[in-house]
Amino acid sequence: MNSWLVVVQAPTDLPGVHSFRTSHTPTPSLQTHSNALVVVPTMLQRIVDLGTDTLAKYDTSSLKIIFAAGSALSPDLCKRTSAAFGEMLHNLYGSTEAAVATVATPADLALAPGTAGRAPVSCHVALYDVAGQRITEPDTVGRIFVASGLSFCGYTDGRDKERMDGFLSTGDQGHFDLNGLLFVDGRDDDMIVSGGENVYPLEVENLLADREDVIEAAVIGVEDSEFDRRLKAFVVPGPGCAKDAEEMKAYVKANLARYKVPREVIFITELPRNATGKLLRGVLIEMDVKET
Repeated sequence: MNSWLVVVQAPTDLPGVHSFRTSHTPTPSLQTHSNALVVVPTMLQRIVDLGTDTLAKYDTSSLKIIFAAGSALSPDLCKRTSAAFGEMLHNLYGSTEAAVATVATPADLALAPGTAGRAPVSCHVALYDVAGQRITEPDTVGRIFVASGLSFCGYTDGRDKERMDGFLSTGDQGHFDLNGLLFVDGRDDDMIVSGGENVYPLEVENLLADREDVIEAAVIGVEDSEFDRRLKAFVVPGPGCAKDAEEMKAYVKANLARYKVPREVIFITELPRNATGKLLRGVLIEMDVKET
């Protein structure tokens, strides 16, 4: 009988994976013959970072599903996971209050790496603008609202999340592409207004993380006397990275609008995260680190 492998922490005996342990420590024989791996993206990132030589030591032939949830899944990590394990990655998007919103299948992720996918049966997703009008055009960013029988009815102290037409706010911004796939562009409060332009950090982060010499990146807004807020990028360099801040800025400028280019690029060994792998942007904002 096949067994489900649910990851809660990772093995410290595996190189590159030091902050979580698995319920079944992997061995070359993989005696449990598990067919599913449930992870947050940070766990998956560290597993893939082990490299093909290390991963080849473990028998993963029984593995059929890798299920990621809990935070944003970058296009780069989607592609690297498929290269390492084949087309078995699923991406779940939702929230504690709204429960499941969408699921991206391996086919969805192959078509559009990083997508949150589509709403499953009995779930519905809608986008609304700041005026409360429903957005129906593709590639138009709006606030994400979800309706399903699993959504909560309110907090125990009487408070509630914002609701529109029976849909519950997730607190995120996103858009649908031409194929009807949902993309989460970031939290409502993550958006940076720089020089009168709206910037969603995730777009810049995914662009930087897609580079072979970058492991991951985070972008925040810091106070600026001229633009009100300016972009500051924190980059975890990978093998072969020259750690050239100006080159990183030029790369962003060549691929995105000028106002999305970070004014500062800081190289650090790892990004601060909480126990579930969520990025702690507040810690980055408090870090008094200057570009060198």
